[in-house]
Amino acid sequence: MTENLTEKSVKSFLDELASSAPAPGGGSVAALSGALGAALICMVSNLTIGKEKYAGVQGEIKILLKQSESLRKKLTDLVEEDVAAYTILSQTMKMPRDTEEQKATRARAMEKALKGAIDVPMRVAEACVAVMDLCNPAAEKGNTNAVSDVGVGILMAEAGLRSAALNVLINLGWMKDTQYVSETRRKLDGLLRGKPALRDEIYELVVSKLYS
Repeated sequence: MTENLTEKSVKSFLDELASSAPAPGGGSVAALSGALGAALICMVSNLTIGKEKYAGVQGEIKILLKQSESLRKKLTDLVEEDVAAYTILSQTMKMPRDTEEQKATRARAMEKALKGAIDVPMRVAEACVAVMDLCNPAAEKGNTNAVSDVGVGILMAEAGLRSAALNVLINLGWMKDTQYVSETRRKLDGLLRGKPALRDEIYELVVSKLYS
């Protein structure tokens, strides 16, 4: 049984990433980046729960922990799913196309494989947006001794979002289904809209707390 990528050591992961193998690649890194951001929100929540100084926000922080933990798991799973989706796409690209029938069969298989390779980073993007949305309450109400970790979290989540978007776009470029391409781009634009401003807002909030 093949060991999952996320169960390997950091060194092994980086060695595989640096190799000439097509996967893992940017898609897995995007999911991992988002998972790191979610994990940092989990950590800040855990460092706040049970602290007398934050007695007034315990209920909210427990909800924050549950949400961030769910996103951490989802994004961790997506690291593996991206490898699987790209492997299918890579295999499909190698299908024979010597005859018209083979070309038609390959073309249909490519559309299906491309949709699979687009679906995963789209879900990564959605999850990263959800992580970004948790950063404001984490910075506002979480343990101030760990507020810098919220700053790192927002940067990781936004990096995951933008990285996932690149993986969506490169695969859309191969799609023949113009309606699907248009709808997906519109959805992706909606996910990206306003996120640089949100990142800067959270980052500045974190920095202001570090100086207070």
